Amino acid sequence: MSSAVVSNTATLQKYLDLPQNGAVLAEYIWIDGTNGIRSKCKTLSKSPESIDDLPEWNFDGSSTEQAPGHDSDIYLRPAAIFKDPFRKGDNIIVLAECWNNDGTPNKTNYRHECAKLMEAHKDSKIWFGIEQEYTLFDQYDNVYGWPKGGFPGPQGPYYCGVGTGKVFCRDIVEAHYRACLYAGVDISGINAEVMPSQWEFQVGPCEGIKMGDELTVARYLLTRVAEDFGVKISFHPKPLQGDWNGAGCHTNVSTEQMRNPGGMKYIEEAIEKLSKRHKEHIAVYGEDNDLRLTGRHETASVANFSSGVANRGASVRIPRSVAKEGFGYFEDRRPASNIDPYLVTGIIAETILGSIPEADIVKQVQKE
Repeated sequence: MSSAVVSNTATLQKYLDLPQNGAVLAEYIWIDGTNGIRSKCKTLSKSPESIDDLPEWNFDGSSTEQAPGHDSDIYLRPAAIFKDPFRKGDNIIVLAECWNNDGTPNKTNYRHECAKLMEAHKDSKIWFGIEQEYTLFDQYDNVYGWPKGGFPGPQGPYYCGVGTGKVFCRDIVEAHYRACLYAGVDISGINAEVMPSQWEFQVGPCEGIKMGDELTVARYLLTRVAEDFGVKISFHPKPLQGDWNGAGCHTNVSTEQMRNPGGMKYIEEAIEKLSKRHKEHIAVYGEDNDLRLTGRHETASVANFSSGVANRGASVRIPRSVAKEGFGYFEDRRPASNIDPYLVTGIIAETILGSIPEADIVKQVQKE
Protein backbone atom coordinates (compact mmCIF):
# COMPACT_ATOMS: atom_id res chain seq x y z
CA MET A 1 0.00 0.00 0.00
CA SER A 2 1.38 3.42 -0.91
CA SER A 3 2.17 5.99 1.80
CA ALA A 4 -0.51 8.30 0.38
CA VAL A 5 -3.19 5.62 0.76
CA VAL A 6 -2.07 4.91 4.34
CA SER A 7 -2.12 8.63 5.21
CA ASN A 8 -5.55 9.20 3.67
CA THR A 9 -7.03 6.15 5.40
CA ALA A 10 -5.75 7.29 8.78
CA THR A 11 -7.20 10.76 8.23
CA LEU A 12 -10.55 9.37 7.08
CA GLN A 13 -10.86 7.22 10.19
CA LYS A 14 -11.09 10.35 12.37
CA TYR A 15 -14.30 11.29 10.58
CA LEU A 16 -15.73 7.77 10.40
CA ASP A 17 -15.61 7.63 14.20
CA LEU A 18 -17.89 10.67 14.54
CA PRO A 19 -21.45 9.98 15.80
CA GLN A 20 -24.21 9.99 13.18
CA ASN A 21 -26.97 11.36 15.45
CA GLY A 22 -29.29 8.46 14.79
CA ALA A 23 -28.95 8.47 11.01
CA VAL A 24 -28.30 5.24 9.11
CA LEU A 25 -26.31 5.20 5.87
CA ALA A 26 -27.57 2.77 3.24
CA GLU A 27 -25.18 2.03 0.37
CA TYR A 28 -27.34 0.84 -2.55
CA ILE A 29 -25.41 -1.41 -4.95
CA TRP A 30 -26.47 -2.84 -8.30
CA ILE A 31 -25.14 -4.61 -11.41
CA ASP A 32 -24.73 -2.19 -14.30
CA GLY A 33 -24.90 -2.58 -18.08
CA THR A 34 -21.32 -3.89 -18.33
CA ASN A 35 -21.72 -6.49 -15.55
CA GLY A 36 -19.83 -4.19 -13.20
CA ILE A 37 -21.05 -2.97 -9.81
CA ARG A 38 -22.18 0.59 -9.07
CA SER A 39 -23.25 2.15 -5.79
CA LYS A 40 -24.68 5.29 -4.22
CA CYS A 41 -25.50 6.14 -0.63
CA LYS A 42 -28.76 7.26 0.99
CA THR A 43 -29.38 8.62 4.49
CA LEU A 44 -32.16 6.91 6.44
CA SER A 45 -33.73 8.26 9.60
CA LYS A 46 -33.74 4.85 11.31
CA SER A 47 -32.62 1.26 10.86
CA PRO A 48 -34.93 -0.79 8.60
CA GLU A 49 -36.41 -3.91 10.13
CA SER A 50 -36.88 -5.54 6.73
CA ILE A 51 -36.58 -4.94 2.99
CA ASP A 52 -40.08 -3.50 3.05
CA ASP A 53 -38.86 -0.57 5.16
CA LEU A 54 -36.36 0.54 2.51
CA PRO A 55 -37.38 3.16 -0.06
CA GLU A 56 -37.18 2.61 -3.79
CA TRP A 57 -34.55 4.89 -5.36
CA ASN A 58 -33.31 5.77 -8.84
CA PHE A 59 -30.23 6.65 -10.88
CA ASP A 60 -29.17 7.85 -14.33
CA GLY A 61 -29.16 4.71 -16.48
CA SER A 62 -27.66 6.53 -19.47
CA SER A 63 -24.39 6.76 -17.52
CA THR A 64 -24.31 3.03 -16.74
CA GLU A 65 -25.27 1.64 -20.18
CA GLN A 66 -28.72 0.67 -18.91
CA ALA A 67 -30.94 3.31 -20.55
CA PRO A 68 -30.97 5.91 -23.35
CA GLY A 69 -30.34 9.55 -22.51
CA HIS A 70 -33.85 10.69 -23.42
CA ASP A 71 -35.42 8.23 -20.93
CA SER A 72 -32.68 7.60 -18.42
CA ASP A 73 -34.33 7.05 -15.02
CA ILE A 74 -33.77 3.52 -13.71
CA TYR A 75 -35.31 2.50 -10.41
CA LEU A 76 -33.59 0.60 -7.62
CA ARG A 77 -35.78 -1.88 -5.77
CA PRO A 78 -34.13 -3.24 -2.59
CA ALA A 79 -33.68 -7.02 -2.62
CA ALA A 80 -31.31 -7.87 0.26
CA ILE A 81 -29.62 -6.18 3.23
CA PHE A 82 -26.07 -6.69 4.54
CA LYS A 83 -24.06 -5.00 7.28
CA ASP A 84 -21.58 -2.38 6.08
CA PRO A 85 -18.00 -3.31 7.14
CA PHE A 86 -16.60 0.04 5.99
CA ARG A 87 -18.90 2.41 7.89
CA LYS A 88 -19.85 -0.16 10.58
CA GLY A 89 -22.42 0.63 13.26
CA ASP A 90 -26.03 0.44 12.04
CA ASN A 91 -25.02 1.30 8.48
CA ILE A 92 -25.98 -1.15 5.75
CA ILE A 93 -25.39 -2.31 2.19
CA VAL A 94 -28.54 -2.69 0.12
CA LEU A 95 -28.45 -5.02 -2.89
CA ALA A 96 -31.00 -3.70 -5.39
CA GLU A 97 -32.65 -4.81 -8.63
CA CYS A 98 -32.88 -2.43 -11.59
CA TRP A 99 -36.32 -1.62 -13.03
CA ASN A 100 -37.48 0.58 -15.91
CA ASN A 101 -40.02 3.37 -15.36
CA ASP A 102 -42.70 1.37 -17.22
CA GLY A 103 -42.67 -1.27 -14.49
CA THR A 104 -40.59 -3.85 -16.37
CA PRO A 105 -37.24 -5.24 -15.19
CA ASN A 106 -34.24 -3.60 -16.84
CA LYS A 107 -32.53 -5.64 -19.58
CA THR A 108 -29.57 -6.27 -17.24
CA ASN A 109 -31.79 -7.41 -14.35
CA TYR A 110 -31.26 -11.16 -14.59
CA ARG A 111 -32.07 -11.57 -10.91
CA HIS A 112 -35.78 -11.11 -11.60
CA GLU A 113 -36.06 -14.11 -13.97
CA CYS A 114 -33.74 -16.20 -11.80
CA ALA A 115 -35.86 -15.54 -8.70
CA LYS A 116 -38.98 -16.80 -10.50
CA LEU A 117 -37.20 -20.01 -11.48
CA MET A 118 -35.91 -20.59 -7.96
CA GLU A 119 -39.35 -19.99 -6.46
CA ALA A 120 -40.96 -22.41 -8.91
CA HIS A 121 -38.42 -25.11 -7.98
CA LYS A 122 -38.13 -24.35 -4.26
CA ASP A 123 -39.24 -27.87 -3.31
CA SER A 124 -36.07 -29.27 -4.90
CA LYS A 125 -33.97 -27.31 -2.36
CA ILE A 126 -31.29 -26.58 -4.94
CA TRP A 127 -27.97 -25.47 -3.46
CA PHE A 128 -25.10 -23.69 -5.16
CA GLY A 129 -21.52 -23.04 -4.11
CA ILE A 130 -19.43 -20.76 -6.32
CA GLU A 131 -15.62 -20.59 -6.41
CA GLN A 132 -14.76 -17.04 -7.50
CA GLU A 133 -11.27 -16.65 -8.97
CA TYR A 134 -9.82 -13.19 -9.60
CA THR A 135 -6.52 -11.45 -10.41
CA LEU A 136 -4.99 -8.36 -8.82
CA PHE A 137 -3.41 -5.52 -10.82
CA ASP A 138 -1.77 -2.27 -9.76
CA GLN A 139 -3.06 1.14 -10.82
CA TYR A 140 -0.88 0.98 -13.97
CA ASP A 141 -2.41 -2.36 -15.06
CA ASN A 142 0.63 -4.44 -14.14
CA VAL A 143 -0.01 -7.69 -12.29
CA TYR A 144 0.26 -6.70 -8.64
CA GLY A 145 3.42 -7.91 -6.93
CA TRP A 146 5.15 -9.20 -10.05
CA PRO A 147 8.76 -8.12 -10.78
CA LYS A 148 8.92 -4.73 -12.50
CA GLY A 149 9.37 -5.32 -16.23
CA GLY A 150 9.58 -9.08 -15.76
CA PHE A 151 7.80 -12.25 -14.74
CA PRO A 152 7.82 -14.53 -11.71
CA GLY A 153 8.92 -18.14 -12.05
CA PRO A 154 6.70 -20.69 -13.82
CA GLN A 155 3.48 -21.90 -12.22
CA GLY A 156 3.89 -24.59 -9.61
CA PRO A 157 4.69 -23.20 -6.15
CA TYR A 158 1.89 -20.61 -6.02
CA TYR A 159 -1.30 -22.66 -5.63
CA CYS A 160 -2.18 -22.63 -1.91
CA GLY A 161 1.34 -21.32 -1.44
CA VAL A 162 2.95 -20.10 1.77
CA GLY A 163 5.97 -17.84 2.01
CA THR A 164 7.60 -14.84 0.39
CA GLY A 165 7.97 -15.28 -3.36
CA LYS A 166 5.13 -17.78 -3.44
CA VAL A 167 2.26 -15.64 -2.20
CA PHE A 168 1.24 -12.16 -3.32
CA CYS A 169 -1.37 -9.76 -1.87
CA ARG A 170 -2.37 -11.76 1.19
CA ASP A 171 -3.16 -8.53 3.07
CA ILE A 172 -5.94 -7.64 0.61
CA VAL A 173 -7.31 -11.16 0.67
CA GLU A 174 -7.45 -11.33 4.46
CA ALA A 175 -9.10 -7.90 4.66
CA HIS A 176 -11.77 -9.01 2.18
CA TYR A 177 -12.37 -12.24 4.12
CA ARG A 178 -13.08 -10.29 7.33
CA ALA A 179 -15.25 -7.76 5.49
CA CYS A 180 -17.42 -10.58 4.13
CA LEU A 181 -17.78 -12.23 7.53
CA TYR A 182 -18.75 -8.91 9.12
CA ALA A 183 -21.27 -8.14 6.39
CA GLY A 184 -22.94 -11.53 6.80
CA VAL A 185 -21.85 -12.95 3.46
CA ASP A 186 -21.76 -16.76 3.49
CA ILE A 187 -18.07 -16.93 2.52
CA SER A 188 -16.75 -20.45 3.08
CA GLY A 189 -13.04 -20.15 2.32
CA ILE A 190 -10.12 -18.64 0.41
CA ASN A 191 -6.95 -19.89 -1.28
CA ALA A 192 -4.11 -18.66 -3.48
CA GLU A 193 -4.52 -19.86 -7.06
CA VAL A 194 -2.18 -21.40 -9.66
CA MET A 195 -1.11 -18.11 -11.24
CA PRO A 196 0.75 -15.75 -8.87
CA SER A 197 -1.39 -12.77 -7.77
CA GLN A 198 -4.50 -14.79 -8.54
CA TRP A 199 -6.77 -15.82 -5.67
CA GLU A 200 -10.08 -17.52 -5.07
CA PHE A 201 -12.84 -17.18 -2.51
CA GLN A 202 -15.76 -19.54 -2.14
CA VAL A 203 -19.34 -18.56 -1.32
CA GLY A 204 -21.98 -21.04 -0.24
CA PRO A 205 -23.58 -23.43 -0.19
CA CYS A 206 -26.56 -21.12 -0.64
CA GLU A 207 -30.09 -22.08 -1.61
CA GLY A 208 -31.75 -20.68 -4.72
CA ILE A 209 -31.63 -16.94 -5.37
CA LYS A 210 -29.43 -16.33 -2.34
CA MET A 211 -26.38 -17.56 -4.25
CA GLY A 212 -26.43 -14.68 -6.71
CA ASP A 213 -27.04 -12.16 -3.93
CA GLU A 214 -24.18 -13.38 -1.77
CA LEU A 215 -21.67 -13.50 -4.63
CA THR A 216 -22.61 -10.05 -5.90
CA VAL A 217 -22.09 -8.48 -2.47
CA ALA A 218 -18.83 -10.41 -1.99
CA ARG A 219 -17.57 -8.99 -5.30
CA TYR A 220 -18.55 -5.48 -4.25
CA LEU A 221 -16.70 -5.88 -0.96
CA LEU A 222 -13.60 -7.20 -2.73
CA THR A 223 -13.52 -4.25 -5.12
CA ARG A 224 -14.01 -1.77 -2.25
CA VAL A 225 -11.30 -3.36 -0.11
CA ALA A 226 -8.88 -3.32 -3.05
CA GLU A 227 -9.74 0.37 -3.59
CA ASP A 228 -8.41 1.10 -0.10
CA PHE A 229 -5.12 -0.60 -1.06
CA GLY A 230 -4.81 1.16 -4.42
CA VAL A 231 -5.26 -2.14 -6.29
CA LYS A 232 -7.55 -3.17 -9.16
CA ILE A 233 -9.53 -6.41 -9.28
CA SER A 234 -9.87 -8.24 -12.60
CA PHE A 235 -12.56 -10.84 -13.20
CA HIS A 236 -11.41 -11.44 -16.79
CA PRO A 237 -11.27 -15.18 -17.56
CA LYS A 238 -7.85 -14.91 -19.27
CA PRO A 239 -6.14 -11.83 -17.82
CA LEU A 240 -2.74 -12.82 -19.25
CA GLN A 241 -1.98 -14.65 -22.47
CA GLY A 242 0.64 -17.39 -22.47
CA ASP A 243 1.30 -20.29 -20.16
CA TRP A 244 -0.73 -18.91 -17.27
CA ASN A 245 -3.98 -20.25 -15.85
CA GLY A 246 -7.21 -18.43 -16.58
CA ALA A 247 -9.82 -17.50 -13.99
CA GLY A 248 -13.12 -19.31 -13.54
CA CYS A 249 -16.19 -19.42 -11.36
CA HIS A 250 -16.62 -23.15 -10.81
CA THR A 251 -20.21 -23.73 -9.75
CA ASN A 252 -21.10 -26.60 -7.42
CA VAL A 253 -24.69 -27.81 -7.60
CA SER A 254 -26.93 -30.19 -5.68
CA THR A 255 -30.59 -30.82 -5.03
CA GLU A 256 -32.01 -32.51 -1.97
CA GLN A 257 -32.33 -35.74 -3.96
CA MET A 258 -28.66 -35.58 -4.94
CA ARG A 259 -27.55 -34.99 -1.36
CA ASN A 260 -29.35 -38.06 0.00
CA PRO A 261 -28.23 -41.71 -0.29
CA GLY A 262 -28.80 -42.91 -3.85
CA GLY A 263 -28.29 -39.38 -5.11
CA MET A 264 -25.79 -40.43 -7.79
CA LYS A 265 -28.72 -41.38 -10.01
CA TYR A 266 -30.00 -37.80 -9.95
CA ILE A 267 -26.50 -36.37 -10.44
CA GLU A 268 -26.05 -38.47 -13.57
CA GLU A 269 -29.48 -37.44 -14.86
CA ALA A 270 -28.61 -33.77 -14.35
CA ILE A 271 -25.29 -34.14 -16.19
CA GLU A 272 -27.07 -35.80 -19.10
CA LYS A 273 -29.45 -32.84 -19.32
CA LEU A 274 -26.53 -30.41 -19.17
CA SER A 275 -24.77 -32.22 -22.00
CA LYS A 276 -27.73 -31.53 -24.31
CA ARG A 277 -27.65 -27.74 -23.72
CA HIS A 278 -23.90 -27.10 -23.81
CA LYS A 279 -24.17 -24.32 -26.41
CA GLU A 280 -26.91 -22.49 -24.48
CA HIS A 281 -24.90 -22.65 -21.27
CA ILE A 282 -21.66 -21.44 -22.86
CA ALA A 283 -23.60 -18.45 -24.25
CA VAL A 284 -24.25 -17.19 -20.69
CA TYR A 285 -21.13 -18.52 -18.97
CA GLY A 286 -19.06 -15.36 -19.32
CA GLU A 287 -17.57 -13.02 -21.91
CA ASP A 288 -14.27 -14.12 -23.52
CA ASN A 289 -14.64 -17.54 -21.94
CA ASP A 290 -13.35 -19.10 -25.17
CA LEU A 291 -9.92 -17.67 -24.29
CA ARG A 292 -9.98 -19.74 -21.10
CA LEU A 293 -11.73 -22.95 -22.18
CA THR A 294 -8.95 -24.26 -24.43
CA GLY A 295 -8.50 -27.77 -23.10
CA ARG A 296 -5.32 -26.63 -21.33
CA HIS A 297 -4.66 -25.25 -17.84
CA GLU A 298 -7.27 -27.46 -16.15
CA THR A 299 -10.10 -26.63 -18.54
CA ALA A 300 -12.23 -28.49 -21.06
CA SER A 301 -12.74 -27.41 -24.65
CA VAL A 302 -15.34 -24.70 -25.18
CA ALA A 303 -16.66 -26.63 -28.19
CA ASN A 304 -17.46 -29.98 -26.59
CA PHE A 305 -19.17 -31.17 -23.42
CA SER A 306 -17.43 -33.73 -21.21
CA SER A 307 -17.78 -35.11 -17.71
CA GLY A 308 -15.85 -37.38 -15.40
CA VAL A 309 -14.96 -38.36 -11.86
CA ALA A 310 -12.16 -36.23 -10.34
CA ASN A 311 -11.37 -34.87 -13.83
CA ARG A 312 -10.48 -31.18 -13.71
CA GLY A 313 -10.15 -31.18 -17.49
CA ALA A 314 -13.85 -31.98 -17.92
CA SER A 315 -16.79 -29.62 -18.37
CA VAL A 316 -18.50 -31.16 -15.35
CA ARG A 317 -16.64 -32.95 -12.57
CA ILE A 318 -17.98 -35.43 -10.05
CA PRO A 319 -15.75 -35.28 -6.95
CA ARG A 320 -14.04 -38.55 -6.05
CA SER A 321 -15.68 -38.55 -2.61
CA VAL A 322 -19.14 -38.21 -4.18
CA ALA A 323 -18.52 -41.14 -6.53
CA LYS A 324 -17.34 -43.22 -3.58
CA GLU A 325 -20.28 -42.39 -1.31
CA GLY A 326 -22.91 -42.43 -4.06
CA PHE A 327 -24.45 -39.03 -3.30
CA GLY A 328 -23.53 -35.36 -2.95
CA TYR A 329 -23.03 -32.74 -5.69
CA PHE A 330 -21.39 -32.04 -9.05
CA GLU A 331 -19.13 -29.20 -10.20
CA ASP A 332 -19.75 -27.28 -13.42
CA ARG A 333 -16.25 -26.04 -14.34
CA ARG A 334 -17.28 -24.08 -17.43
CA PRO A 335 -18.41 -20.71 -15.94
CA ALA A 336 -15.86 -17.90 -16.31
CA SER A 337 -14.80 -15.58 -13.51
CA ASN A 338 -16.85 -12.69 -14.97
CA ILE A 339 -20.24 -14.45 -15.00
CA ASP A 340 -23.48 -12.89 -13.93
CA PRO A 341 -24.32 -15.33 -11.11
CA TYR A 342 -28.06 -15.03 -11.71
CA LEU A 343 -27.64 -16.13 -15.33
CA VAL A 344 -25.55 -19.15 -14.36
CA THR A 345 -27.61 -20.38 -11.42
CA GLY A 346 -30.78 -19.62 -13.37
CA ILE A 347 -29.89 -21.63 -16.47
CA ILE A 348 -28.60 -24.53 -14.38
CA ALA A 349 -31.90 -24.67 -12.49
CA GLU A 350 -33.80 -24.32 -15.78
CA THR A 351 -31.85 -27.17 -17.41
CA ILE A 352 -31.84 -29.74 -14.64
CA LEU A 353 -35.21 -28.96 -13.02
CA GLY A 354 -37.25 -27.70 -15.97
CA SER A 355 -38.27 -24.38 -17.52
CA ILE A 356 -41.37 -22.45 -16.52
CA PRO A 357 -43.60 -20.29 -18.76
CA GLU A 358 -42.93 -17.16 -16.70
CA ALA A 359 -39.12 -17.20 -17.09
CA ASP A 360 -36.58 -18.08 -19.77
CA ILE A 361 -32.99 -17.12 -19.05
CA VAL A 362 -31.62 -17.79 -22.54
CA LYS A 363 -34.39 -15.85 -24.34
CA GLN A 364 -33.85 -12.87 -22.05
CA VAL A 365 -30.17 -12.72 -23.05
CA GLN A 366 -30.99 -13.15 -26.76
CA LYS A 367 -33.36 -10.15 -26.64
CA GLU A 368 -30.52 -7.71 -25.98
